[in-house]
Amino acid sequence: MSTDTRDDLSTLERSLPGASYLSPDVFDQEKERIFFREWFCAGRAEEISRSGDFLVRDVLGESILIVRAKDGALNAFYNVCRHRGCRLVLDDAPALYADDQPGPDGRFRGAIRCPYHSWTYGLDGELRAAPFLRETEQVTKAAFSLHPVGLAEWGGFVFVNLASPEATAAGRTLTAQLGSIPDRFQRYRLEDLRTVKRLVYEVGANWKVIMENYNECYHCGGVHPELCEVVPAFRQNGGAGLDWDDGIPHRDGAFTFTRTGTSNRAPLPALDEHERTRHYGEIAYPNMLLSFSADHVAAFTLWPRDPQRTTVVCDFLFDQTEMAKSDFDPSDAVEFWDLVNRQDWTICAGVQRGMTSRSFEVGYYAPMEDDSLDIRRYVTERLGAQ
Repeated sequence: MSTDTRDDLSTLERSLPGASYLSPDVFDQEKERIFFREWFCAGRAEEISRSGDFLVRDVLGESILIVRAKDGALNAFYNVCRHRGCRLVLDDAPALYADDQPGPDGRFRGAIRCPYHSWTYGLDGELRAAPFLRETEQVTKAAFSLHPVGLAEWGGFVFVNLASPEATAAGRTLTAQLGSIPDRFQRYRLEDLRTVKRLVYEVGANWKVIMENYNECYHCGGVHPELCEVVPAFRQNGGAGLDWDDGIPHRDGAFTFTRTGTSNRAPLPALDEHERTRHYGEIAYPNMLLSFSADHVAAFTLWPRDPQRTTVVCDFLFDQTEMAKSDFDPSDAVEFWDLVNRQDWTICAGVQRGMTSRSFEVGYYAPMEDDSLDIRRYVTERLGAQ
């Protein structure tokens, strides 16, 4: 057992109670108090680069339309016509689920037309035409604009907020939510990177189980032997004492997440010497996980579906100069990450199934899992003690 000062089993910190991972009522509270109130990462701006390009995103049951306007700005709206409530785009978002390079779900030709009665809106959401109806002083087109959704960008990522007026009034900006993350990772220049590959996984686990797993390496020695060959620190002392602020060193001669720990790709150009040899991980609540390697970034977005299912989207971002080279091949990083990801999702699903047992009431955090206490703090601050 560990020699940590908190090494007595009786002093282990408790996780959230089992109901927090299983209960539909708790999940409904999380939707209202977390996912519908805070900035939610919905994709990459590069996916919709031309005027009229759009994405449809299902944010825990709310269909959101994100569109590139003629002036180049991005706008977000509820995917709901103001007339009778028909969805403006009837299809779900195929690009989110395609195991390939992402792109727009479609393109509007200058306007958004409802498929039901042809009410037509500009790309800015303002009503342009309602067939056989005329505007009066009492009823104006401006009064029937699409319902807006808050939108902000950072590092080439697009975030939406379903409670934008309330969030703005309370000072809950995206900048405030991200805190120190943009400054600490500015040299990766995420906005200049491009998505080469997208992997999508359906994971049989609560979103918090996935967050907790990402936040600790107590499991790494047993679950990720290949990863620990590249980063031996992940298995030393049960993953205790990892200094994520300083970055985690690779084994000698290694510098990235591939089976060999090496690549013919050059490091991202703005990185300092420290960042060129270390790995960094970060959580941007409520649904974003970032893993920084010297030559690429793996960006995960979590899309909770119900208390026991989560869609995980993994985008692989690379430098455009490297992408332009004739021998560019990202498969060494993608295949290695796919191996590590599937190992994680298998064990997360095992945790979820185990928690359905009548014998399970609460879990415990070992000392080397203390970072996972942050999930408990985050949820408790927003939902209260459970």
